[in-house]
Amino acid sequence: MSIASIDLNLMLVLHVVLSEQNVARAADRLHVTPSAVSNALARLRDALGDPLVTRKGRGIVPTPRAAELAPILARTMHDLELALGARPFDPASCTRTFTLAVADVGQVVWVPRLASAIRRELPRAHLRIVGIDALISLGDLGSSEVDLHVGIPGRGPGLHVDPLLEERNVLVARRRHAAAGKLSRRALGELRHVRVEMVPGKRFGDPFAAAFAEANVPRQIVMTVPSFSAAADVVAATDLVTMLPSSLLAARGRSLRALVTPLPAHTTKYAMSWHERTHADPAARAFRALVRSTIMS
Repeated sequence: MSIASIDLNLMLVLHVVLSEQNVARAADRLHVTPSAVSNALARLRDALGDPLVTRKGRGIVPTPRAAELAPILARTMHDLELALGARPFDPASCTRTFTLAVADVGQVVWVPRLASAIRRELPRAHLRIVGIDALISLGDLGSSEVDLHVGIPGRGPGLHVDPLLEERNVLVARRRHAAAGKLSRRALGELRHVRVEMVPGKRFGDPFAAAFAEANVPRQIVMTVPSFSAAADVVAATDLVTMLPSSLLAARGRSLRALVTPLPAHTTKYAMSWHERTHADPAARAFRALVRSTIMS
């Protein structure tokens, strides 16, 4: 017999009748009349081809078929109540995998702190970090497995954005680079640059062209890499230069140094972005709070 052929409300009635072992008490619990309960049982008898219950004094006695169904119905109703009920979120028992998308893991100096925070606050959870190429656009948060994106604020239907911080970007060179003092526009124009292009055709990591254009300084780009961390590695080993977030420069301070230039100050705003589909989820809310506190600490 297909479950689609049975009104599942009738199974709820049978469950309550078997639990109460009395039609009148079952009616009170279901907030209906005893005749409504009797009619429901009659329909279910016809559907299952079994009497289900027989009267005994003021109560009822289940048939073998109903006795067989009783524990199954009890377990099913209990599971449904748990699934539909508003249960408090328990971080200690959460075994969920949280997926975080970031533009460049090597640039994100707070990832080790986040790993420690996850281990401390969500000890049984799993953290999965993916690159920005996992999202063709931030609008894909609605259909992807990504729970949260941290980077340049996104736009799109159903997208929630929570600003985090604004970071200064600096032009850097290796420690022993020949450039010294404040560079003139001419000297700046003679430097050779590494450009960051995180997704081919979409220069997420190259918002610096405007700074050079505003200063009327040509930029000689001789190499393109997919991440800030790769650019930092190249610059540390060559006479090329690149633009980096100041936090990454601080983390690589032993091998890199900032150059003093006539370029206007340049900053990038970062935010957390997530889709409406996870907005109200207690576990996702706890994860977002943990990421925010880690980044801002």
